[in-house]
Amino acid sequence: QVQLVESGGGLVQAGGSLRLSCAASGRTFSSYAMAWFRQAPGKEREFVAALNWSGTSTYYADSVKGRFTISRDNAKNTVYLQMSSLKPEDTAVYYCAGRRPAVPGRAVNEYNYWGQGTQVTVSS
Repeated sequence: QVQLVESGGGLVQAGGSLRLSCAASGRTFSSYAMAWFRQAPGKEREFVAALNWSGTSTYYADSVKGRFTISRDNAKNTVYLQMSSLKPEDTAVYYCAGRRPAVPGRAVNEYNYWGQGTQVTVSS
């Protein structure tokens, strides 16, 4: 089992950048596929990005491709989401999620473990 804690959210102007971090507990972090999802007010939670256990395979939603980068450091039990060229429509609560086996998916119900979320607000 793994516990996830996100950090790094905040308020940023359009065009700016933020880096989110997700720290995981436990000694089996490298056996999990990890992902980021987001949920805006009044909308369903949606897939943002995911990666496999080693970070060599990454997947992105079309809306963030080319602007966001997901990565992980298994030695630090941490997954990151580097967000650049932020837009007001990126405003949401961002959630870190993990699943085993370590095969990334895009659906909310594929992930067993979730963090509490971190707010990202992009002003125009």
